[in-house]
Amino acid sequence: MNSASIAGSEAAAAAVAREAVELPEPWAGEPIAVVVPTYNEVRNVPPLAERVFALKLPNLRLIIVDDNSPDGTGDVAEDIAAQANADRPGSMTVVHRQVKDGIGRAHIAGMKAALERGDRYVVQMDGDLSHPPEFIPEFLGTMLATRAGLVIGSRYVPSGSLSANWGLHRRMLSRGGTMYVNSILHTRISDTTGGFKLWRADVLEAIDLDAVQSSGFSFQIEMNYRAQRKGFKIVEVPIHFDERFSGSSKISLAIQLEGLRVPLALRFNKKI
Repeated sequence: MNSASIAGSEAAAAAVAREAVELPEPWAGEPIAVVVPTYNEVRNVPPLAERVFALKLPNLRLIIVDDNSPDGTGDVAEDIAAQANADRPGSMTVVHRQVKDGIGRAHIAGMKAALERGDRYVVQMDGDLSHPPEFIPEFLGTMLATRAGLVIGSRYVPSGSLSANWGLHRRMLSRGGTMYVNSILHTRISDTTGGFKLWRADVLEAIDLDAVQSSGFSFQIEMNYRAQRKGFKIVEVPIHFDERFSGSSKISLAIQLEGLRVPLALRFNKKI
């Protein structure tokens, strides 16, 4: 990542921080977990954790779910957790999974850990710093103001934006995927594949995480669909989606093909 990209990312984060929504009184510091799956994100986890904890949200806990990363991400996360928990006990947990079976399975492991602790709200985000944590207070404010069960950080609603480093092919793939999903599942979501979200705990419980079938990035599509089928309100808020800070994308051809198959399986109630 070049210096210009880094500067752009920092500028976007600073702008978000300045515009952060003042949290409504009803929130009252209820417990919130930030779930971040990782695989070979050793350079990204330290700045991500620093930015999450800089939000200064009471009762916030960071949950890193590492899939036995060969680059040592899990060990680095444990070192950060030790320091974080020394300063504020219980503020960070590292879940170590021995089998890499998809980002969806990793998210579910982290969500279950949050629900077991009794967290009232659960944020899901990527571990590559493409999702600026500074939007989390706005997610909370929006959820409380609208009584939403799910808030999605969207690249494609008005004022949403994408990194300038995203090429035309990636933009077309992303927008085309959203159009495809909405046409099959009759959803009205501007960013169906986005992975930066805030869930109410009762929504996750109603969805039944054990029943979720998707293991890859189509997990995002299935979770949205299940929330909609249960009648929960879904609200999108604009975000800036940045290019990953370090490392390489995990989106393969197989994952793209899965994105075509899963909506059809959901629509016709078939096994995924």
